[in-house]
Amino acid sequence: MRAILFISSFPMLSETFLVSKFLGLLGMGWDVHIVCYESNPAQWLNYPALNKLGIRKRVHRTWPHRPRWLALARLPAALVACLFANPDGTLRYLRLAIRRWGWIKGLRRFYLDAAFIVLRPDLIHFEFGALAIEQADIGELLGCKVTVSFRGYDLNFSGLGDTGYYSSVWCHADALHLLGQDLWQRAVRRGCPPNKAHELIPPAIDIEKFLPEERGNFEPLGTVERPLRILSVGRLEWKKGYEFALQAVRLLQDAGVECEYRVIGSGAYLEPLAFTRHQLGLENCVEFLGGLSHPQVIEQMNWADVLLHAAVSEGFCNAVLEAQAIQLPVVCTDAGGLRENVEDGETGFIVPRRDPQALAEKLSRLAQDPRLRQRMGQSGRERVTSQFALVDQINRFDQFYRRVLNHAN
Repeated sequence: MRAILFISSFPMLSETFLVSKFLGLLGMGWDVHIVCYESNPAQWLNYPALNKLGIRKRVHRTWPHRPRWLALARLPAALVACLFANPDGTLRYLRLAIRRWGWIKGLRRFYLDAAFIVLRPDLIHFEFGALAIEQADIGELLGCKVTVSFRGYDLNFSGLGDTGYYSSVWCHADALHLLGQDLWQRAVRRGCPPNKAHELIPPAIDIEKFLPEERGNFEPLGTVERPLRILSVGRLEWKKGYEFALQAVRLLQDAGVECEYRVIGSGAYLEPLAFTRHQLGLENCVEFLGGLSHPQVIEQMNWADVLLHAAVSEGFCNAVLEAQAIQLPVVCTDAGGLRENVEDGETGFIVPRRDPQALAEKLSRLAQDPRLRQRMGQSGRERVTSQFALVDQINRFDQFYRRVLNHAN
């Protein structure tokens, strides 16, 4: 069975979970391909497993659609490629598209979908909801199944001012995938029929890649000799709540708890965060490390004493799972799926959003109590191992896709 995973760019450092899913499905025997708008050659260096023989042939870029003159010039070539690879599917698609929209719009849609037509898929999976808005009906045109993932941003922010923003997805997708119950409830509030076929499959990680080192910090921390080491991992965006994390660090320092705070991630929000650091007088204890490779992230997690995630909106957050696998206690907010990600009081602490005082209080408690840090770290790894193992997630996607393909067949 041939499945296509559709994503904007592949691979990306911030979306390692899609690389794991792609390789995992291949390992289970799926004929799986990636279709994306762009593929950055430099990013491939971060994923040695993708350099195996034949893998790159499974990653396909869509035909360029900007500027328009280029798309128009390449339309004949796209038509020839589709007819050569999939003559019956091409003729079926054109017949239905032109009947539905007329020649101009029908050919425009054909060009946008040409990369899919060539591959003759049994199933197309849109990895983010917003990607499916204009193409959710492709299943009807190609005679294949369509599934769509919602991971957080697409439901929490995209198209909030438009009540019918996802109407085409609710109507045409055969089934939905969501990371957790919080996002499913959000989808229903945004118009998804409550009886829509869906599956809740949380993120997962390869436990063997996140092996904790011996920390040896079995004493109270927060002194000049041994500051509390705090780490955050995530794109530099407003929704990650970094300004509240910086305020919490300032409160810790004012309370006499010495700390070092490192932030891993890149993004457009660096400049305002650097200014906030300057305003709060934290240049000597806060460091922005930029985007790092996965081995470097693991190295920093083993350096840290606690992971801080002060997000104001979050779908789930893989970094929080990875930290728990490394046996790092977590201090996070109650944003979205984080309440399903961390077990409050067992693997970390959950506090209200936009509350730097609450963040600082939990960080201070962890600094003062080495046994608590150790217990939460051990509980975190046990929880991730039992509930968020990659092999279990791949099995669930395998079962999900098979159910969709077998339905009404």
